Amino acid sequence: MRDPRPLPDPAMTVGELDSFLREAFPLLDVVPWRVTEVTAAGVVLHHPVTADHARPGGSVSGPTMMALADGAAWVATLSRLGPVSLAVTSSLTINFLSRPRLDADLWAEAELLRLGRRLSVTDVRIRSDGALVAQSSVTYAIPARRPAG
Repeated sequence: MRDPRPLPDPAMTVGELDSFLREAFPLLDVVPWRVTEVTAAGVVLHHPVTADHARPGGSVSGPTMMALADGAAWVATLSRLGPVSLAVTSSLTINFLSRPRLDADLWAEAELLRLGRRLSVTDVRIRSDGALVAQSSVTYAIPARRPAG
């Protein structure tokens, strides 16, 4: 259940988030996430699936989905705070619900449940071909903001 306190308005646009991702992670050719939407409560990330993301048995690997959940929560947090690259994962749990298809891309819908001064908590739902394949709860630790001067 989402915190009843309102979230701040987005501090970054889709284009700004994508640019920041490219600067912070120059190897994103390996992890080709794209921010497709900044929503009222978070973001949507697109992850094209290739044979590199396969696991034995013909589905997308768990580490691929875990990385996507983590990245989506980070981007959702940044979408409200601005470019705070030092925010770090403090907790991540994931439930794998069904096998994602290798011939369909992944979409992560990240919803901020709480955004405080020191922590953000995000619910991430990962879909493949429209079907819910994983759900994750991710907490990020936000660095203390230092006064200017």
